[in-house]
Amino acid sequence: MLINLHVKNLAIIDEVEVDFSEGMNVLTGETGAGKSIIIGSINLALGGKVSKDIIRKGKESALVELLFSIESDAQRDAIKELGIDLDDDSILISRKLTRGRSINRVNGESVTLSMLKEIAAVLIDIHGQNEQQSLLHKSKHMEIVDRYAKDMMKGKDDKLAESYRKYKELLAKKDSSDMSEEERLRDEAFVRYELDEIKDAALVHGEEERLAEEYKKLSNASSIAEGLGEIYSMTGSGGSQSVSDSLGYSLRIINKLCEYDDEIGQFASQLSDIDELVSDFNREISDFIDGMELSGERLDEVEKRLDRIRNIKAKYGGTTEKVNEYAKELQEKLDRYQVYEEYQKELDEKIEKELSKLKKLSEEVSAVRKKCAKVLEKKITDALIELNFLQVNFKIEVRPLEEYTVNGIDEIEFMISTNPGEDMKPIGQAASGGELSRIMLAVKAVLAEHDEISTLIFDEIDVGISGRTAQKVAEKMALIAGSHQVICISHLAQIAAMADAHYLIEKNNDDNHTSTDIKLLSDEKSVDELARILGGVQITDAVIESAKEMKLLAGDVKKKIRQ
Repeated sequence: MLINLHVKNLAIIDEVEVDFSEGMNVLTGETGAGKSIIIGSINLALGGKVSKDIIRKGKESALVELLFSIESDAQRDAIKELGIDLDDDSILISRKLTRGRSINRVNGESVTLSMLKEIAAVLIDIHGQNEQQSLLHKSKHMEIVDRYAKDMMKGKDDKLAESYRKYKELLAKKDSSDMSEEERLRDEAFVRYELDEIKDAALVHGEEERLAEEYKKLSNASSIAEGLGEIYSMTGSGGSQSVSDSLGYSLRIINKLCEYDDEIGQFASQLSDIDELVSDFNREISDFIDGMELSGERLDEVEKRLDRIRNIKAKYGGTTEKVNEYAKELQEKLDRYQVYEEYQKELDEKIEKELSKLKKLSEEVSAVRKKCAKVLEKKITDALIELNFLQVNFKIEVRPLEEYTVNGIDEIEFMISTNPGEDMKPIGQAASGGELSRIMLAVKAVLAEHDEISTLIFDEIDVGISGRTAQKVAEKMALIAGSHQVICISHLAQIAAMADAHYLIEKNNDDNHTSTDIKLLSDEKSVDELARILGGVQITDAVIESAKEMKLLAGDVKKKIRQ
């Protein structure tokens, strides 16, 4: 369940921290106090979309943190399968938002948004204000039935989806390879042309770089020879003031001076070493000049080879590796053309085999859906009656489709009649906004009994209801809260009175600042808040007494329905 929520610098929230309890947690407050921001922050932390103005004005970042405790072995196993290490059976999820990016962490480790959503699917079910609108779409009906049938499916639906993907891939291959004899021969000739061009080029890894270096050297050979020759004339012997001749003359002088002073011998030795270095340098530079290739024929060869290599790379991949990969694909395609009839026959056999598998899985999945739909239909009908649909007739229709889909051969639609004598119609045509809200609550209640999700959040599930219906909705939510943690925002006193933990959300204003705060109410303060909801502007003693009585009666009802 959700143990703690910490929000900082989000919308009109400076900083709030909430410790939630087991059972039914109800959040109430004046319109515009920021109730939906609290629930929205939970959704945000679990990978929800970020609006541009979500960070509090004047702040650089916003933070939302959620601390969950793991309640069951099934949840524990599902979390571990996602690669999350559990610390004392708890998960700390944090999402820090800055301008243009978000940082998501689970137990201190960075994760992706998709990972957050996968974790959320295990831990929590969030019913937003407009989620009941999803009941208008048949795809949602399929999702609900499959969620209920998950255990009986035993992975058949996943195998079905994979089989459908493979089947569509094979059909795509068939479409792309299915052509007339004339088209095949024309394409085969083109493939052979491209493959021969690549093979004739005989690309070698690193050859372009080596030839480019050689081309640079050959194209500048004259400049290199001229420059080195000028250097040789200045350092070699025979020049008017060459380094080599000057060193020889200097050595003769210094050797004569050594006859007069032995210490001058050290200079003679150094000068002799220099003379040897210059002689070696002159010899090597002369050999280099003699060995230079100044042939224009080799330059032309290198230039043509470079052009060939670069042209092939530009046409077929950009690098030697990619060109070779493309050549491999061409060879495989050519091989298929050479055994075209056999390839088509093999492809047809694969398609037939996958279609047979798809048909079998679709029928198995359909059988499971039909069986579970009957049970789910009865459970949802009972839940609807408990929610004051006294004359309701509810049916889940599982109809066959003409073509296979990723979900098999079924189309599922919820049908309903809310009044005696009325024909069954699709939910979108027969139910009002308030009725849609109650239908979704009935669905959530049934699914909550069936799966392992421990926390359910309802954001204003009471839209469009009042009176006895509101009381029935409150009782249903209190019943769910007997085995699950429920967190809900409500404007109705009937629902607030059922709270095991009642929180007040308030907006505080001063001259330059607005902020939202949340606090847990004592029993006495909870009665005061109920009186505010009941009485509106003027709260009389009679209203307060009514609030007290409502709170006491709600307590009795909770004990009775949770026994």
